[in-house]
Amino acid sequence: MGDRQGTGMPDFVDVAVIQVESGRGGDGVVRFRREKFVPRGGPAGGDGGKGGDVILRVDPHMRTLLEFTYTTRFKAENGAPGGSSGCSGGQGDDLVVRVPPGTAVYDDETGEMVADLLGPGYELIAGVGGQGGRGNQHFATPSHQTPQFAERGEPAQEHRLRLELKLLADVGIIGFPSVGKSTLISRISAARPKIADYPFTTLVPNLGVVSLDEDRQFVVADMPGLIENAHQGVGLGHQFLRHVERTRVLIHLLDGAALEGRDPLQDFATINRELALYSADLAALPQLVALNKVDLTEGREYADLYRQGLLEQGAQAVVTVSAATGEGLRELLEATWTMLAQAGGPAEVSRAEPAERVVLHMPAAPVVELRVQRVEDGVFAVSGTEVERLMARADLSHGEGIQRAQRTLEKMGVIEQLEDLGAAEGDTVFIGKVELEYRPDYI
Repeated sequence: MGDRQGTGMPDFVDVAVIQVESGRGGDGVVRFRREKFVPRGGPAGGDGGKGGDVILRVDPHMRTLLEFTYTTRFKAENGAPGGSSGCSGGQGDDLVVRVPPGTAVYDDETGEMVADLLGPGYELIAGVGGQGGRGNQHFATPSHQTPQFAERGEPAQEHRLRLELKLLADVGIIGFPSVGKSTLISRISAARPKIADYPFTTLVPNLGVVSLDEDRQFVVADMPGLIENAHQGVGLGHQFLRHVERTRVLIHLLDGAALEGRDPLQDFATINRELALYSADLAALPQLVALNKVDLTEGREYADLYRQGLLEQGAQAVVTVSAATGEGLRELLEATWTMLAQAGGPAEVSRAEPAERVVLHMPAAPVVELRVQRVEDGVFAVSGTEVERLMARADLSHGEGIQRAQRTLEKMGVIEQLEDLGAAEGDTVFIGKVELEYRPDYI
């Protein structure tokens, strides 16, 4: 695995945590026009503009989450405040964040998957910009023709997201370190992974496209070496097991020559146990076993013995190959294609534009009912989705705005509950992020 300009930073990153924040809605404004016979010219405050959205969009040219190592906070532009003469403020620009195909997006706080961005055309609205506040022209009534307050814009949406890249490969090559996975993928595709004669040569998954003929192609990925207890984080394998999850067929590569004193039958059982402990779905994937290194005397002599033992352990098919010389590779690929076709064929979503955009949205936050409670002597907290939303948009910079908020709280029953809890003049009341001083005439 290389690094960037010798800094030690890996070229391949498949997990990242980012913070996204949409744009806040612009505030409505208080303005009056100069017009004859209209009191004070009449209200003419314009509305604030909508804040920009944060959009995660698949870029088919990206192959890693590396750039999120350096930049982890993403904020869209705020909406502009309204203007005079009823003019609305400008809308904030959306912020588009590019991600590679196969990026799964999770809420980092709950662990819930919120989107699976499979391929080109997929995007997630990760933060919706706040609506702009209404200007004072909207609050004029026959009995109150010169309102001195406006409405604030909606707050921004913030989310902490975990991105996990899960490679979009049709076929995954699994096996212990140094069994020849990198050599195999270099033989059957144009991929050119780093190859050396020591364990854990492959530190990152390698993708390649296998072309049997003009009409039969599939994507294959070699997975970094799995070892015993990989599902618990031992070795490197557990870091990359997620990449096997999307595959439809597995090629289980074994060292048929047993050059390092390993037992291919034991290795086969161990790797399958690790897959089952990590995910039952992985263990259920169709497997084609490839006994490698038959170009060596040891590999050829024991091939039939190992084949029989593997079939007795439940292997669906066993092919003898030499990744070094190419022997048996055509048979292996034809058998792989047959098994892949039986599993539904190669996935096209990662390599072709969908007919239409696929737009996903963050799940809506659960509605929280109104709750008023005493936190400590002289301090009260009011929570609830609707009351917090209304107070976040209330204009508390002017007496009329405060009085309007007071009437809203009375209608919702907040004032009555505060009185029942013994709130006294001068006490502090928190409504969401808004801090107020309780007064008998108005909060």
